Amino acid sequence: MQLTNKRINKIMREHKDAFEMLEEYDRTRELPFQRKRIDITLSVKAINRLKKLKAKTGKPISQIIEEKII
Repeated sequence: MQLTNKRINKIMREHKDAFEMLEEYDRTRELPFQRKRIDITLSVKAINRLKKLKAKTGKPISQIIEEKII
């Protein structure tokens, strides 16, 4: 089956997010859903508050932080 320009453009529109993700990967060699470990310094008060939120919601601390940032 030969692809026409019309068919190619339709595929590009339907899967735009996937193509953008692959372009980002080509540029950075990282996918947006990959996870990385980092070291950060927080106050004891902030850590305790995060632990309370973790206990209350059942979510991991990293997910709580991501939700607040994004």
